[in-house]
Amino acid sequence: AIRKYRKDTSEVSCCLKYVIFGFNVLFWMLGLCILAVGIWAWSEKDTFSNLGRLANVALDPAFVLICVGTLTFIIGFTGCVGALRENTCLLAAYALFLGIILLLELTAGIMGFIFKDWIKMQATGGFQAFIIHYREDPDQQNLIDWIQEDWLQCCGIEGPKDWDKNNYFNCSSQAVGSREACGVPFSCCKRKPNEIIKNKQCGYDVRRNPNEGYNYDASKIINEKGCIQAGEEWVERNLLVIVTAAIIISFLQILGICFAQNLRADIFAQKAKWH
Repeated sequence: AIRKYRKDTSEVSCCLKYVIFGFNVLFWMLGLCILAVGIWAWSEKDTFSNLGRLANVALDPAFVLICVGTLTFIIGFTGCVGALRENTCLLAAYALFLGIILLLELTAGIMGFIFKDWIKMQATGGFQAFIIHYREDPDQQNLIDWIQEDWLQCCGIEGPKDWDKNNYFNCSSQAVGSREACGVPFSCCKRKPNEIIKNKQCGYDVRRNPNEGYNYDASKIINEKGCIQAGEEWVERNLLVIVTAAIIISFLQILGICFAQNLRADIFAQKAKWH
């Protein structure tokens, strides 16, 4: 006689369990690395012992890294440990975190499409704060240099004249001996072909009045397009890539929620079997 065995559908899927576990181990480690970099950046600036620096904490790249790293670490922890230990509470928390983030992303996308002018105004305000505090925070300085030089090839908010808002680059700073007066940061300068070493003084005096004896053709030396306009043009050029990336990320988040919920259902079914 041949006996036929039917698969027990209440058994927890090992494949599903270890897919969630493996993915979230990587996510957990990524969050830990980001968090460590953020804390290291803050400690290098001695922020922990100087609370006065917290006035512009929302614009501090190190603070953003700490927040992103903490959130990533927590989500990775709940998914990793929840799957490994078959803990339904942690799996529910994992699915809830992913659901909230997905909802916030969808809300941000819709609001960004509807309130373009408001977002532009916020970006202008943030960039202006970066310009004012350019020499005060090395992280913000590196960020704005990267935006102007590497990402958008731009200068200032609407143009080079916006750097007059910074005490070092303000034209009146010449009276107190600032060599950078009426200039712009080196990140505003146009790239030269085959340039190996960047000239850090390339932006000196480019905004001076020609009547003072400075015959500079600024358009040949620096980027005159403002970063807000350059940013809008970048979004328009890469809109398809941005939308595709958003869809892929949303799909992965929905997949993670479904996997976590299916694993929870398997665990509940197995517990019901033994009770």
